[in-house]
Amino acid sequence: MIALTLSIVSGRLFAQSEQPYDPALDGHKQINDAVAKAKAEDKHVFLMIGGNWCKWCMSFHKFIHENAAIDSTLHADYVFVLLNYSRENKNLDILADLDYPQRFGFPVFVILDADGNRIHTQNSAYVEKGEGYDEKKVLDFLKHWSPAAIDPENY
Repeated sequence: MIALTLSIVSGRLFAQSEQPYDPALDGHKQINDAVAKAKAEDKHVFLMIGGNWCKWCMSFHKFIHENAAIDSTLHADYVFVLLNYSRENKNLDILADLDYPQRFGFPVFVILDADGNRIHTQNSAYVEKGEGYDEKKVLDFLKHWSPAAIDPENY
């Protein structure tokens, strides 16, 4: 019985990691919760907009969580949100509020400050290298849009 339970749990975890975007989630709630957490923790919100159908979205998601330097930088300065865009849930009203970031393709990155204001939109192509992503470019991106980087008191 224990082996069956472990098998089911590990299967669910594997399925979740293989399908990180959840079209059933309320995008407004995701963002509101992330902004509240970012405010409490003095962080920014990193929205990664895309879907499970997107090869580059899945590749970036795997890349950032398997790279220790990127994962720690991401979690130190950002509240990370996967905002779904798919046939099931395009979150079009949110994308309109964010000035249509999907125009850059997927994944697309949107940085919100701790008050929920959009401060940057980034085409993910700028952090690509060959058929994947470049660690230095991703780390530079994360550092350049961190709360400390845009704090006027640091200049």
